[in-house]
Amino acid sequence: MYSFDIERPTSVADAVAALGSEDAQALGGGQTLIPTLKQRLASPSALVSLTGISDMQGTTSEGGALRIGGATTHAAVMAGASSYPALAALAANIGDPAVRNRGTIGGSLANNDPSACYPAAALASGATIITNAREIAADDYFQGMFDTALEEGEIITGVTLPVPEVANYQKFVQPASRFALVGVFVAKYADGVRVAVTGASNEGVHRWAEAEAALSSNFSADAIADLTVSADNLIGDLHGSPEYRAHLVKVMTGRAVKAAF
Repeated sequence: MYSFDIERPTSVADAVAALGSEDAQALGGGQTLIPTLKQRLASPSALVSLTGISDMQGTTSEGGALRIGGATTHAAVMAGASSYPALAALAANIGDPAVRNRGTIGGSLANNDPSACYPAAALASGATIITNAREIAADDYFQGMFDTALEEGEIITGVTLPVPEVANYQKFVQPASRFALVGVFVAKYADGVRVAVTGASNEGVHRWAEAEAALSSNFSADAIADLTVSADNLIGDLHGSPEYRAHLVKVMTGRAVKAAF
């Protein structure tokens, strides 16, 4: 580590102002940023902590949607998302208790790790990412591995997720990191089904359009029985080949559909 300043604003306006300083960087739960600093892969001159902003914390349900503050921890999502059980269950299986009590949903969405869980939930739910400056549809927000539509100095203040009729998230856990080797979030709405896949692609979280079409016509695991997942552009590493991940995408999707009932 090295020396740096830390700011602890109590309002979104103060946080945005602090991030205007040269080389300042936002700090959520620090589950990714702190290890990055320890390895000297980043060297901001100042960190702006977002965890003291009360307007960015907590969950509220209204009009068939769940709104979650960007600084809400995974543990708080787990406890407060009773109107969206699939999301609460997802939060309950992120990392370990230490991670769940420090990591935040806004930090996860901002980092957009290709194996993170929340991006799959946001994309499958057709969520809206709320920042200090605008609202961004999930389909426009996720733009590739560790890449999002966020501009310099823009912070996630909240996320709104329409609550589906039924939903489920299935994660094939990479045991060392507790990230998803492959994770699939399936959400059924009145106008169709959305399927989002994490952990599998070099392009990060993405939707499986063929499965969405099949499941929108017949919400049953049998509906995807004849579908195939291409291994092209899927991740291959010591944990699994692209072909293995392609197989897991279909398996996890089928399990999510069965479990959604």
